[in-house]
Order: sequence, then C-alpha cells, then structure tokens
Amino acid sequence: MAFHDRSEEAVGGGCPAQARQLAIYEQLKRSVDIGCSLVGLLLLSPVFVLIGLLIKLEDPRGTVFFYQTRVGKDGKPFRMYKFRSMVSNAEEKLKELMAQNEVQGAMFKMKNDPRVTRVGRFIRKTSIDELPQLVNVLLGDMSLVGPRPPLPREVAEYTPYDRQRLDVTPGCTGLWQVSGRSSLSFEQMVELDLRYVRERSLGMDFRILLRTVKVLAGSKDAF
Repeated sequence: MAFHDRSEEAVGGGCPAQARQLAIYEQLKRSVDIGCSLVGLLLLSPVFVLIGLLIKLEDPRGTVFFYQTRVGKDGKPFRMYKFRSMVSNAEEKLKELMAQNEVQGAMFKMKNDPRVTRVGRFIRKTSIDELPQLVNVLLGDMSLVGPRPPLPREVAEYTPYDRQRLDVTPGCTGLWQVSGRSSLSFEQMVELDLRYVRERSLGMDFRILLRTVKVLAGSKDAF
C-alpha cells in the first residue's frame, strides 16, 4: 500500500464550484446520518436492552454505558458513547500498561488487554460496543463515515500534518477501519484518513459502509 510523503499539503479548498459541490455533499451526508441513526436506534433497541443486561449481570456495580472525551471536527471536544467493555477502573490501570502498547504513534492498542471483561471481548469482537455512537451521529458530533475520533492525549502528540484528520466530522467507521484497522500503524492510519478527507463523496461513504459489513463479518482486526 503506497502512502504520500508527510509534507504539509492542503486537503480541502479548491475552486468555487468544488466548494459548492462539497457543501451539497455535506448537507446530503448529514441527512443520511440523521435518517440512518434514527432508524438504527429504533431497530436495535432490543439489542441495547440485551447487551445492557449482560453487562450488568457480569459487573452489577459498573455502568452499562461508557463515555470518553474525544476530539471532533476542528478540534472540538465531545462525549463519545460506547457500551462498557472494560473494568470500572480501566483508565487508572492504563498507566501500568502503556509500555505494552502494540501500535506506534499517538494511540494505545493491546490485543490481550487485561482490562477487558468477558462480555467486553464479545461486544468488541463484533463491534457491538460501538452501537451507542449512533446517538453521537444523531447529535452531529459524529458521522456514519469519517476518521476515527482521537483522544485529547493523542491529539496532544499530533504534528500539524496529523491534525488535518480533524478537518472533517469523525465517523463510526472509515477508510482506516476497512483497510486493516489495528494491524496498521499510526502513520498508515493518518494517510488513509487524509485520503478520505481529500476524496470524500457519498459514493465513497457508501462503499466504506459496505466494506464495513464485510469486515465485521470477519472481525479479525478488532481489538
């Protein structure tokens, strides 16, 4: 897989006609996000109840939902929601595990993370833990498709080049997720996300969503 040089380059802009085309795309994309998130939340409500019960049965003291502060478009922070897949004091234990990080750059990933619960392993493997992010899509903090929303501590390590990922609304899935996900390096993730920023369109979004279904069927890259 070929990647661009890590030089400063504009990923947006263009002539007035391109700007208008991009504005129309953004409006249509938002309409699709609202419609799909509403339908998804309605149809998946039984799944939400079932997963919530399983999480509480395994750990009655913990919460069903978990949120983290993530960085969205233009560097704006927001609360991103997930089903809780880790022990309650996961963030406190993170410092002890940083030396075992399995990816390079401003991310933490560990395949056999001891903080993950039994229910958590299942919902992570199937990406069910991400379903509450449909609420973020409905609120406008996220889109169905876009770059992964980073943590503030990750953004603190970004170069100006890396920060171009924040030029668009982050997504539940994206080009990185369907191109290898945790098997790729941080640098590769950035390059894939910036390719999306440059080339984004409704057609590209739908292709990524279709590829996401295929990836979830295999689920071998999620951890």
